[in-house]
Amino acid sequence: MSLFRRMRDITVATLNEHLERSEDPVRLIDQYLAAQREQLQQSERLYQQCVSHAASLRQQYLTALETKEKREHQALLALKAGEEHMARIVLQEKLQAEEKSEQYHELYEQAKQSILDLDEELQQLKADYKEVADKRSYYLARMESARLQQRLHARSSVTQDAAPRMFGRLEERVSDMELHARTLRDVRRMGRESYYSGGNPAVDAEMEALRHRLKQEGTIHNEQTIPLTKR
Repeated sequence: MSLFRRMRDITVATLNEHLERSEDPVRLIDQYLAAQREQLQQSERLYQQCVSHAASLRQQYLTALETKEKREHQALLALKAGEEHMARIVLQEKLQAEEKSEQYHELYEQAKQSILDLDEELQQLKADYKEVADKRSYYLARMESARLQQRLHARSSVTQDAAPRMFGRLEERVSDMELHARTLRDVRRMGRESYYSGGNPAVDAEMEALRHRLKQEGTIHNEQTIPLTKR
């Protein structure tokens, strides 16, 4: 496992640990994504540098290989021309070019492998970035849902608390009105009872006059009926 991958694993594990304890996971994720973007940019620059370096190594390797083949052909021509000394000099240059081509070819193969490894790690880093970005959207949606639920419950609580108080005040007002009406009714009833029960002197005088009249009428009636009985 490369150092880059170990660092990536540690970073992701640390993020997950902090998310479990964070009161503001979106802010924490934003900080992580900002750091990841910077790392991605640095890795992409490094990738481009590796590609450019590999291209340079390849060119060095191909140039040395071409020089090797050219010197070999020149040595053959010199040997055919009977110039053995020149052929030896050219063959010496051919061997040097061959060694150089082998060296650069080895460096080029190493560079290609480094590019493949770095490309794999870059793809993994981009996948991690996308995963965390998706997680940010998820936590943001959860926080919005929780915020809306809190507002809903707060409004429901206010409505539920206000309704009993409102009806309670209405009940008290109606009860007061009913009590007032009953009080007036009782007062009027007592007034009528006191009026008709003799509490009024004028009424008492009229009542006495009526009794006296009835008494007189009763006496007269008795006097008229007695003689009729004797006959």
